[in-house]
Amino acid sequence: MFLGEYTHAIDDKGRLTIPSKVREQLEAGAVITRGYEKYLLMYCAADFTRLSTRTSAFSPTDPEKRVLLRVAFSGASECSPDKQGRIIIPPFLREYAGIELDSECVIVGVGQYLEIWSKAGWEEQLKIVNDPVLNAKRFASLDLAPGAQVTSG
Repeated sequence: MFLGEYTHAIDDKGRLTIPSKVREQLEAGAVITRGYEKYLLMYCAADFTRLSTRTSAFSPTDPEKRVLLRVAFSGASECSPDKQGRIIIPPFLREYAGIELDSECVIVGVGQYLEIWSKAGWEEQLKIVNDPVLNAKRFASLDLAPGAQVTSG
C-alpha cells in the first residue's frame, strides 16, 4: 500500500527520485501514465497488469470506453527505479502534468497507486483536500469509527 506525501526534485534529465519508503513496492517494475486531472499515476507492474485485464473486456465500439483506454494506455510508460531510486518521466508525461525539469514534484501515496504532481498542481489540489466543510460532507456517509464493519455497496 502506498501512503504519505513526499517532495522530490526532478533533475535536468527528467529523473525523479522515488521515496525510499515506497521503492521496494516498485522493484519488480512500474507503469506511469496520465492521471485523471493534470497529474501522473504510477502503478506497480502487477497492479497495472490487473487494470489491463479488467479493461480487456471493454467493447471498442463504446466511445467512452475508447477514451478511457486511450487515457490509460497511450500515455503509459514502463519504468523501474535505478540504483539511486530514480525513474525517468518521459517528456510528454511531464508536459501533461506541468512538471518542469529542475523543479519540485510531489509524490502522493493513494493506496494502490502513487500520484505525481507538479508542486503548483498539488498546492491547488490541497485547497480541495483540506476543505473541512466539504470533507465533512464527503465522509458523512462513511462509518469511520474504529472497528466499524466494512460492507460492500
